[in-house]
Amino acid sequence: MEIVPAIDIIDGKCVRLSKGDFNTSKIYGDNPLEMAKMFADAGLKRLHLVDLDGARSRHIVNTRTLESIAGNTDLIIDFGGGVKSRRDIDTAFDCGASMVIVGSTAITDRELMYEWIEEFGEDRIILGADVRNGLISVNGWKEDSDLKLDDFLKEYRAKGITRVLCTDINRDGMLQGPATELYRSILRDFPGIKLIASGGVSSIEDLIELRKEGLYEAIVGKAYYEGKITLKQLAEF
Repeated sequence: MEIVPAIDIIDGKCVRLSKGDFNTSKIYGDNPLEMAKMFADAGLKRLHLVDLDGARSRHIVNTRTLESIAGNTDLIIDFGGGVKSRRDIDTAFDCGASMVIVGSTAITDRELMYEWIEEFGEDRIILGADVRNGLISVNGWKEDSDLKLDDFLKEYRAKGITRVLCTDINRDGMLQGPATELYRSILRDFPGIKLIASGGVSSIEDLIELRKEGLYEAIVGKAYYEGKITLKQLAEF
């Protein structure tokens, strides 16, 4: 299981939210590039970069931040937040993203999502499965759809998706542990999926448990920024 540190961006700053609520925004740094360089210098290879302004605006906003990090580090970046159109996805890849996370558009414009999967392949498109009380949430987690997680995953597995980033919104930023039981059930029902855990990680013990369950990657955000897990621990994991 690979560790993927997270940088979430609002107004060019590194922030974290709780349960996706913008009113809970807390700033952890003014320079995302310096933060990314710190991860790279520690030996980490991946980065989860989220454009929260983009998620709120429904189109990519923080392109300069993505371009700066991609151009000045060797980190392999997955990028999400506001990817709604052909222009958005082209911009993300042109600015240096290796992979793009698509969530809301996978529900609101299925035909477009199918086109992207066929064109870019399952290695570059990550399905964002953001879940609240068993239902897929959309538009920066501000709205819940009526689509159940299992039905969502069945649809896109049939279309060739293998990489799935699943966030239990009620756990995100709460430092109360990841949704291990949810991930266990997904891996049981969808063998062969490359499942990425997101939300709730609070300790190295959480990461050890996720690795035992067979998670492909685990995203670490607030646990690092709040000092629950050190950079050294992440690099050594």
